[in-house]
Amino acid sequence: MKKAIYILTALTVIACGGEEQSVGDLIAQGNLEALRAKKTEIADQQKQIEANIRLLDSAIATKSGEEKLPLVTTIKATSKKFDHFLELQGDVKTKQNVLIYPEMSGTLQRVYVKEGQRVGKGQLLASIDDGGMGSQVSQLKTQAELAKTTFERQKRLWEQKIGSEIQYLQAKTNYEATENAVKQAKSQLGKSTIRAPFSGIIDDVIKDQGTVVSPGPGAEVFRIVNLSDMYITVDVPENYLGGIEKGKEAKVFFPVLGDTVISKIRQTGNFINPSNRAFSVEIPVPNKKGNIKPNLSARVSLNDYSSDNAILVPQGIISENADGEQYVYVAVEPNENKAVAKRRIIKTGKTQGSMVEALSGINDGDLLIKEGARTVKEGQSVQILNQ
Repeated sequence: MKKAIYILTALTVIACGGEEQSVGDLIAQGNLEALRAKKTEIADQQKQIEANIRLLDSAIATKSGEEKLPLVTTIKATSKKFDHFLELQGDVKTKQNVLIYPEMSGTLQRVYVKEGQRVGKGQLLASIDDGGMGSQVSQLKTQAELAKTTFERQKRLWEQKIGSEIQYLQAKTNYEATENAVKQAKSQLGKSTIRAPFSGIIDDVIKDQGTVVSPGPGAEVFRIVNLSDMYITVDVPENYLGGIEKGKEAKVFFPVLGDTVISKIRQTGNFINPSNRAFSVEIPVPNKKGNIKPNLSARVSLNDYSSDNAILVPQGIISENADGEQYVYVAVEPNENKAVAKRRIIKTGKTQGSMVEALSGINDGDLLIKEGARTVKEGQSVQILNQ
């Protein structure tokens, strides 16, 4: 500023030839309007001189190589595969998590398994006192053997035309009736045993040996769980209906375990719930380590959009103009470590973390201004630090 004032004084003295005296004369005269007019005139001359000084400084700096340009850093726009994921919350479930009830009344005679034990489908878990049903089955078997022998003999005689047809039919009917009686008795006797409906783990032994049990609510004896057939069901908002499909990738993160499982969407619902405007999606959860339990909370990421040639840019370099258009600055005409900042209007798509997909306005290989993007102006020369 001092430099400008000195130059201003010198120029006014040279141009006006005794300007200071004339100002003194005006002050002596005391004309307020004349004083104000003179002040405005000198102020305008000062502004013009300062502007000329700035132009001269810029020209001198450019010619001497000492030009001070805005410092920026750039990143290169590169097309790459982009997978966008929808984040949802869900709980682990299993369709094979059931309570096992007795099918007949009696004393729980013996329990063959303990909690945490792995069992196979059909394995004997417990037996109930059959109340003599076993002896009745043995007697019926004996009667059935006799009826079978009688029928076979009567059949041979009938084939030899010996005896009457009615004797043959009576023997046949008696044999079939005793066979059916044996089957029914065996079926009833089978209810005195409790077997595993599927392979899994005995999660809880609810009734102790010696307890009197009977069919009905509150009479459950075991809880059995199959931890190998786990899944998660999440509700997906209806506006993602076009992007969520069977077979797409799903990432399941368990915060408690600090572990992530990669799976695929097994099933999508065909019904939009009117209460939350969402449809259900089912994701199987492999449980190779055996540490995933029913009702465990999980964070599910569903792939709802993919692009093989997407250009991703940091959200921090995107600005918006008065018309609501988004734009970035691109360093063009690079020469050594210098370039020119050019504004590019862009259209954005999906966002993942701190990155957003640029659908238009940016080409593969463009140098995007990162640091300094908020301070540069259109057409301004900049110095690139990372070149």
